[in-house]
Amino acid sequence: MKYSWVLATAFISGFAIFMNAFSVAKFDPFVFTTLKNAVVAAALLGTLLLFRDFDYLKKLPLEAWKKLFAIGLVGGSVPFLLFFWGLKNSSAVTAAFIHKTMFVWVSLLAFVFLKEQLTRKQLLGASALLAGLFVFTGTPALAFGLGELALIAATLLWSIETIISKKALATVKPRVVASARMAFGLLVLIPFLAVNNLLGVAFALTPMHYAWVLVTSLFLFGYVWTWYHGLALVKASEATAILLLGAVITTALQWAFLAKEVEFLTFAGVVVMLAGLSAMTGVSTKFLDALRNVHSSLFPSASPQAKPWGKLE
Repeated sequence: MKYSWVLATAFISGFAIFMNAFSVAKFDPFVFTTLKNAVVAAALLGTLLLFRDFDYLKKLPLEAWKKLFAIGLVGGSVPFLLFFWGLKNSSAVTAAFIHKTMFVWVSLLAFVFLKEQLTRKQLLGASALLAGLFVFTGTPALAFGLGELALIAATLLWSIETIISKKALATVKPRVVASARMAFGLLVLIPFLAVNNLLGVAFALTPMHYAWVLVTSLFLFGYVWTWYHGLALVKASEATAILLLGAVITTALQWAFLAKEVEFLTFAGVVVMLAGLSAMTGVSTKFLDALRNVHSSLFPSASPQAKPWGKLE
């Protein structure tokens, strides 16, 4: 199944966000991000050694290297700094909503620069995804302060990086693109820490801090590895749409392990998002039967006739 890699990315993303909620609160987010990226960059460069790709790298044309450097700059460094600064100066709900609209910008950019065509059914699916996302995130009251502008800028940069990556993947191996994203990104992240006197913080952490870095780095490694392998096989618009499943996974984990109450609107948003995703990718909606069973256990008092997804089948 051609969507397997990206589906794996979405699942990893859901678990990673759940874990990061615990880890990022324990130390400076800029230090945390840089350390994670450094560990993953080292691991990815190790895979290039393992697969003996350095002769392959020597033969890459200059144009390919330009794309790889752009991927690191546009996707692996600046947006991380913007996103965490924006998160600090905005709300978590607003940040989540803005970030998850990435599939909209990628779809538009892919239409212009990659000539990816969306059918009427896929456009309907994209609309359903956006509507479900709005309901799922609690319909945040969006403001337009500096924090929100930073979040929007980060999301747009990641969207642009997706397009550049898709072009690069036409001729460059996915693991090389992933390595470039993380390694070249450090060329900005490490100087940023130095200028802000944060390098000392990175070397003065406790063993518990480093343990969190290693655990979350495993998720990040899995994310970038599966993501670029998946992006090489499917449309950029479809790939970013599938990533929205990560939010569903995170919510399920919060409900299972943190006893967080799942509101009806949240569940309804999930159903609409899954229906929209199905329309965009052509994946079967039969798994909605399983959602009905979950819904019945969460809301036993709800009328069995009141099924908000009934018409979507």
